[in-house]
Amino acid sequence: MRAWLPEREVQGPEHPGERDIEGLNQVFAEAFTDRYRRDGLVGVRVPYLNPQIWRYALADAGEGAMVWRDERGRIAAFNIAHRSGSEGWMGPLAVRPDRQGMGLGKLIVRSAVEWLVSRGVATLGLETMPRTVENIGFYGRLGFAPGYLTVTMTRDIGPRGHPTPVLLSQRAADAREAATRAAFGLVTALSPAPSPDFTREIALTTELGLGDTTLIEGPAGLDAFVVWHSTPLAEGRAPEEVRILKLAARDEEAFVAAIAATEAAAARVGIRRVAVRCQTRDESVFRQLIERGYRVRWTDLRMTYEGYPEPHPRTGVLFSNWEI
Repeated sequence: MRAWLPEREVQGPEHPGERDIEGLNQVFAEAFTDRYRRDGLVGVRVPYLNPQIWRYALADAGEGAMVWRDERGRIAAFNIAHRSGSEGWMGPLAVRPDRQGMGLGKLIVRSAVEWLVSRGVATLGLETMPRTVENIGFYGRLGFAPGYLTVTMTRDIGPRGHPTPVLLSQRAADAREAATRAAFGLVTALSPAPSPDFTREIALTTELGLGDTTLIEGPAGLDAFVVWHSTPLAEGRAPEEVRILKLAARDEEAFVAAIAATEAAAARVGIRRVAVRCQTRDESVFRQLIERGYRVRWTDLRMTYEGYPEPHPRTGVLFSNWEI
């Protein structure tokens, strides 16, 4: 597909690779720094993302990772569209500041929507900053509607007094495969059909050395799992927190056990903070985290495309982070 803009040409989408990480980082940092500046946060400078995080995002998205290039071959815009079984979402996405206001933003969102719909997703969404009303209106005009807040919550933990966590990385290859299948089965049991599938995220987390998956096992099988990353998001920084990306728990008791085990896993690798992005559609889980000592740090607004809503789990707790 070729897109023409007034007096300027962009070509795409193309699928980015390792060689494009520097260009992706430049657009990412420039676009989000500009966004904060226009929101009145003049002193905020968004850093480059860790190249390992980009590798994860590109591998997870596969053909859903798209870039558009200017007349000099430089990246002018990108959108990273992810499909996890029935669940589709996009992010990060950005347009270089000097190419904004020309219709390129609409093009990259519509391209990702078309790609995800063609892959048969039942849920299609994204997240944006709730204070940025301009973004909410932009996505609204493209068919997205606001839903629940995602609240980033963190807790600082001590180094001692934690139970020994059960981690996927500790298992032999056959046992890892069995645990991954059990994780898929748990998500399927919790979700209305068709269900999400987080097995690729579990595998990539291990393969790229980004973190691990915490397992909670009960008499009847797997009661909960948590996919988490400890690799820092920003380039050049030391690990400072464990971030929960995906979580499934058979009930609230298993949820609490999964959070406790992930805190133990963080302490085990010398990290003193755990971050969880709590989807506020589940009030009782939010209250559980507050009672456990988690503090609210940030909010994002979850938006879904018309006709592709995000279903509630039939039972238990299911968190799927729509950010990398």
